[in-house]
Amino acid sequence: MNATRFEHFFRTAAGLDVDKEDLKRYNDFLDQQLQDMYLMAGITAKTNARDVVEAHDFPITKGLQERVREFDKLFSELADVLDEMAPRPPDITLSEEAEAWVPRIAGGISLGLAHTFKILAPDLANPRTTHWESAFRLFDLLL
Repeated sequence: MNATRFEHFFRTAAGLDVDKEDLKRYNDFLDQQLQDMYLMAGITAKTNARDVVEAHDFPITKGLQERVREFDKLFSELADVLDEMAPRPPDITLSEEAEAWVPRIAGGISLGLAHTFKILAPDLANPRTTHWESAFRLFDLLL
């Protein structure tokens, strides 16, 4: 995601001022969260004797589903950008429907991250390294 779109997204989603340094943190965060999603979806598919991951194999929680819907409503124009930047798993095959979910999941995770900053520090305007690290730990704990 280019820096301008990234800054606009976080400013609109949660009133946060982020910079180019934060963009690297965000990219690393999104890559890790999607890799974790692929891992669990792949396990679900294999458990059900399938080689192809279907959309319903992704471990989508109620909260993430709500963030995906919020993303679809407010930021659907970013889906193509997120689709391009989202990593794909090298060791599993995604169905066409699962592929279509990837940018939406990435958008939902991104909105969840933006909201997490405001939960951690309601008056936060410019996330610092400690805020990013805390948000990462929370997502790793729950996703």
